[in-house]
Amino acid sequence: MHENVMEELRQMQPEDETKRKMLDILKRFHSEEEMNSDDEDESMISEETIQKVLSGNEIRLEDLSAEEIKYFRKALASGELSRLIEPWTPWWTKPSARSISLSPGGRQLVKPLHEHEGTNAQLSTTPEPNLSEVPAGPENPLPPLRQLTHTDPSPLLAVHLVDVLYSYCFTLRLYNGDWHSDPFGAATAILSVSKVLVEDARPETVAEALGACLEQTCSAVYRHTGGFRFCIGLLDDIISLLHLGCSALICSLCDLQGLIQAGERVIKSEKMGKAERGKSSRKLHSAERKVYFLMCWVHDQPGEAWSSLAGIVEVEKASLLESGYSGKPVKAERKAAPQTKVLIEEV
Repeated sequence: MHENVMEELRQMQPEDETKRKMLDILKRFHSEEEMNSDDEDESMISEETIQKVLSGNEIRLEDLSAEEIKYFRKALASGELSRLIEPWTPWWTKPSARSISLSPGGRQLVKPLHEHEGTNAQLSTTPEPNLSEVPAGPENPLPPLRQLTHTDPSPLLAVHLVDVLYSYCFTLRLYNGDWHSDPFGAATAILSVSKVLVEDARPETVAEALGACLEQTCSAVYRHTGGFRFCIGLLDDIISLLHLGCSALICSLCDLQGLIQAGERVIKSEKMGKAERGKSSRKLHSAERKVYFLMCWVHDQPGEAWSSLAGIVEVEKASLLESGYSGKPVKAERKAAPQTKVLIEEV
């Protein structure tokens, strides 16, 4: 873990925003140390180390004193460093999420500028996101489904949407809202949770889709995220997004598409075997196409569909809380239960 942290420090650039964020963390760190100054094992980071970080210079573990290394490893093991990170507030809980405006074609109406007019500054390929704002919608209008497929879309796409939204909300919370810090890792997390995107699974009920997602996120791999209670909380995220309606869902899927595309770009720049690169790239490309198709499908649906789907997720959440979750996949007999009616009908 400390090697990963030090690697991140080496890649940091001495930008004003980076310095401000690091300074905020160091101030909170300093305050907590002063409060715990009676503990003999506590040791404050030296002024020299602080200045190196703030100036953007490279920091190696060898640069720390013996006491700093001891304290650093102790803080990593106890999870103390995580308390210094300000918790992210999901964008779908902000008031701005209730007034998203997209064109009739699903296109974003306002395009953010990343450089001032009249300057020759180079446009960054990965501009720092504003994590408190709603992600942008598609830059181009979304085509109707009839242009993408000659067959009728599956009536179970609403179920598949729940799977995809769960993986999106889980990953954003896992990365504290900033998937841009590690696009490939975030894309890998998406594919590890969503069986619809990576395995071409076709769950037939919301219960089955959520059961598969919970099986992954409650496993030992993600034990550190918070367990069953945290994973159940993600259902509230899904419910919130569904109640916000079509525009919020499109922005969510567009953000997810951008995440996967960023992961693909990282793969192309990584030094790995040709076969391994090709396999990972194919998985991400296939997932990105599914997300885009789902985005177009969402745009074609009537607005009243989403409150109905949110109600189904609420029922499943109550059922999971009442019965408890064992970590096992949904029973086969439940999976085979007849679907009395489609969740969303096209008008």
